[in-house]
Amino acid sequence: MLPWLVLAVWIGLVVGGYSLAGKLDSVTRDGQADYLPASAQSTKVIQAEADLPGGENGLLMVAYERPGGLEPGDREAVERGQSELAERFGIDKGALPEIVASDDGAALMYALPLDREAVAEEADATGDARALLDDRPSGLDAYVTGPTALGADMDEVFDAVDATLMLATAIVVAVLLILTYRSPLLWLVPLTAVGVAAITSMGVVYALTQMFDFTITSMSSALLIVLVFGAGTDYALLLVSRYREELHHHERPVDAMLAALRGAGPAILASAATVVAGLLCLLAADLNSISSLGPVGAAGIVASLLVMLTLFPALLVLLGRRVFWPFVPRLGDEVRASGSRWARLGELVARRRVVSWAVPLVILGGLALGTVGVNTALPQLDQFARSTPDSVVGAKMIEKRYPDDSGQPLTVLSRPDQSRKVLAAVEGTQGVARAEIGRTSDDWVEMSVLPVDAPESAAETATIKKLRDNLREVAGQDALVGGPSAEKLDEAETNKTDRNLVMPLILLVVLAILGLLLRAIVAPLVLVATVVVSYLGALGLCNLVFDHVLGFAGMESSVPLIGFLFLVALGVDYNIFLMTRVREEAVRHGTVEGTKLALSVTGGVITSAGVVLAATFAVLASLPLVMLVEIGILVAVGVLIDTLLVRSIVVPALTMSLGSRIWWPSNLSRTSEDSVDDRV
Repeated sequence: MLPWLVLAVWIGLVVGGYSLAGKLDSVTRDGQADYLPASAQSTKVIQAEADLPGGENGLLMVAYERPGGLEPGDREAVERGQSELAERFGIDKGALPEIVASDDGAALMYALPLDREAVAEEADATGDARALLDDRPSGLDAYVTGPTALGADMDEVFDAVDATLMLATAIVVAVLLILTYRSPLLWLVPLTAVGVAAITSMGVVYALTQMFDFTITSMSSALLIVLVFGAGTDYALLLVSRYREELHHHERPVDAMLAALRGAGPAILASAATVVAGLLCLLAADLNSISSLGPVGAAGIVASLLVMLTLFPALLVLLGRRVFWPFVPRLGDEVRASGSRWARLGELVARRRVVSWAVPLVILGGLALGTVGVNTALPQLDQFARSTPDSVVGAKMIEKRYPDDSGQPLTVLSRPDQSRKVLAAVEGTQGVARAEIGRTSDDWVEMSVLPVDAPESAAETATIKKLRDNLREVAGQDALVGGPSAEKLDEAETNKTDRNLVMPLILLVVLAILGLLLRAIVAPLVLVATVVVSYLGALGLCNLVFDHVLGFAGMESSVPLIGFLFLVALGVDYNIFLMTRVREEAVRHGTVEGTKLALSVTGGVITSAGVVLAATFAVLASLPLVMLVEIGILVAVGVLIDTLLVRSIVVPALTMSLGSRIWWPSNLSRTSEDSVDDRV
């Protein structure tokens, strides 16, 4: 009766939660402020601009190019297009911006400021502008670019992410489960359960946004899908493996499942707790997009855990042994592991313990050297993967044709009583070409400041820093510097600060959980150290791949922290699954024999789980954003390194080298039935 009751409860939850899950897209926000640090000047500028007359500024840059040189009639077509755009956006035709020709005579360009209403509908504004410019002479290329167009192209990419990712991830997981189980029915059960977990987690996240009003971005929404599918499938693989074992010893499936839950449940619970605790460490981050990922990801892991420890077991019990057809486990059959390749690997590692951990660690250390000189400042125009949107092509054309006007305006806000002093300080800052006062309200005076140097260059960054220092001396907190380049600077600097705070916090939390689970100090230190080395090796290798193979212009500044979180928390997962079984076997057989037995029993399923998790994250590489591609590749590579090398060879070798001392200071560390030798 209990399995049927559990099934009925979950059917009710899914029916009730489906509508909430469908509303998640409606609360997803991808405004620039949603990806910026909460305390940064540039964030405060965005927030303050919304209260200025006309609201937040928008800007379209319209550029035309004829590579062989402009022809008669081209300027008239540009003027006609400008007039039509002015009419569309309600701009006074008597105050149209100047149309500027490039020095080489191949391009024309003008700026088109937008009001609050147009900015709020930036996708429509950009699309309408592009449609209106279609009426032009043959051979004259037209581009709509600038901050508003870049935002619209980014929104278009994000709009397609969730549906594409959900379908691609489901297909990948289904294929891997079919290959793993080689059963026409069994693969459907975990896939169904994971689908329920995905719907549940999306509904929970939507409810959380309504209760606590935290930000959910398309990045965190995409990572939620990957986490639920990856973690949920891993839990399913581990539980099915233990359930299959227990079916050889119990006649009734329900008894076998209860035994499987007692055996695998603590490890799965500890795994989920580790990931949830690691994710919640992100709440300490200042960057909005990073801190919001914490509760979003935690909700996904908790949903996966609940489904995989309740609904999934109920489905398996109701379907009985026949769900494993054609490889049905029979009561009384021996579970043979001694002859498996994992048993042979365990024997090989036992004979060459020091070599087995020393050589891989040297290799990973060498790969870690690839992190030297890593560039974590991905330019704004290089954040799209595979296809280049019109806004980026236009911006790069402007940089090429107008080298002396490639500066990107900064926004300075000043309190009205400080505006004269602030303007003078701005104009006196080295690296500033010109500055002019724009809109004014009771609280702020807006100034448009044009730097001499190109956007996001080292020289422009130095100008922004000098400008902020000068204004701090003149007006203290009554002057703010924002704009696209200032936003990128604030994002990069805050990511560095967040890494220095959050990474050690994650390590401390993971160590504490491992210590409680394994009742030891040495084992957690060893496990965390191996995972950190694995992360550094993966980061170094991927940095070389991003730079020399994929040709990315840099690593997005949030990638190292997100990668660290997933690789430490998820990497420790596999060590938890292995080491809890090692401890269980060590009580009866000693640490060395216990390690070999645990590896022979868990090696196959943990490797399958690692491959599935790596594949689900690798799906991110199919998306058209460099940030998500980099996260997907980094985590996939790191998980494979951790699963195939660190957990399979390094951890068993270190465990056998240390022997019972690895359990210090627990009572198990004082056993003497296995000795530690130094054979190489």
